[in-house]
Amino acid sequence: MNEKFRKLGFYPADILLPKDADMTKWAVVACDQFTSQPEYWQAVEDTVGDAPSALRLILPEARLNDPDVDDHIAAINGAMNRYLAAGVFQTLPESLFYIERTQSDGRVRHGLIGMVDLDQYDFTPGSGALIRATEGTVLSRIPPRVRVRQDAPIELPHVMLLIDDPDRTVIEPLTAGTDTMEKLYDFDLQQGGGHLKGWKLTDTQMDAVADALTAMCTPEAMEKKYGLKNAAPLLFAVGDGNHSLATAKQCYENLKKVTPEDQWATLPARYALVEVVNNHDDALQFEPIHRVLFGVEPEKVLEAFQAYYPGAHEGTGEGHTIAYTCAGRTGAVTVPDPKMQLAVGTLQTFLDAYLKEHGGEVDYIHGDDVTDELGSKPGNIGFKLPAMGKEQLFKTVMADGVLPRKTFSMGHAQDKRYYVEARKIK
Repeated sequence: MNEKFRKLGFYPADILLPKDADMTKWAVVACDQFTSQPEYWQAVEDTVGDAPSALRLILPEARLNDPDVDDHIAAINGAMNRYLAAGVFQTLPESLFYIERTQSDGRVRHGLIGMVDLDQYDFTPGSGALIRATEGTVLSRIPPRVRVRQDAPIELPHVMLLIDDPDRTVIEPLTAGTDTMEKLYDFDLQQGGGHLKGWKLTDTQMDAVADALTAMCTPEAMEKKYGLKNAAPLLFAVGDGNHSLATAKQCYENLKKVTPEDQWATLPARYALVEVVNNHDDALQFEPIHRVLFGVEPEKVLEAFQAYYPGAHEGTGEGHTIAYTCAGRTGAVTVPDPKMQLAVGTLQTFLDAYLKEHGGEVDYIHGDDVTDELGSKPGNIGFKLPAMGKEQLFKTVMADGVLPRKTFSMGHAQDKRYYVEARKIK
């Protein structure tokens, strides 16, 4: 293992790639997308057919509560073992990948694929770990995901970590160096996902990445960026896939309980494959994550919302203004003098209390149009939130801890990370 990476919590990995697959059929979007749109996943199923595909190796979260979910999980583990036994994968040892993702808006997002040490990651609010969650982790969401991962021989990541690199020292220099790299793939992503290219870094380029990351961790660098003296360095902030990373952490912690401590460092499950993206990448846009309530009476929800916050009123104004859509109409509720920093905190605090008392379900939706479509159906109401400025992310996490859960999303649903690479975890 490259010693330069040892203090960074981030390493080159033995990465698996399919050898001869149709890559457009192989790659599928992150499992936590389109959870209220089963037609999307049916379209993926129709596209893939009988071809080798990551679709057979993941469980779309739309199926996580199916009564036969255990059968789904068993089928996934069986497919993983068959793919390994049949030689579907090739292994690229001790590798970092540089990738360019053309998004649906035509912009190109730049990423770096490697693995993180789960001993260096903590999702506890206020943690001083090198790798931290950016939003609240819902502990009840972890056990169902542990069931999917705990017996799986391989992992496929949709986790995206952010680095705060305004000087563009880590990933951006790789853009000009692709002519010296081994090209790995270049293909269109299905269902409007754009395009993806990937290359394997040279040893010299990996050393340069390690040096640049190390320079970002110094006390001087932290004080310059955040104005905080003697603060525990924050190198990686989880941008997407926090519950997946928290699940990997839990599976590793469970293994530690039954494994001698002197063997922990060699457990494949101690590490998790991720994509690293610069928070300052021009293609990276923070999109708000909206809320849709199902099985409620919209007018009663709106009345309760205004009653929950004294002074809240229908219409726009000073404070936190949150738009809504329900059957027959649209509007907005404004909460003046909010106690929360962000509108999402104001809304989520109310929703948690309302649903606990009155029942109903909530889903977290990407995109204004989908929120309006779902919110306008009888028995539903959709709330649309304003976007958060991405320049505030690291400073807020450093100073205040995590943001409210589901505060932001990095781009539209179809621009999320697609499953391409894999790694053995057993």
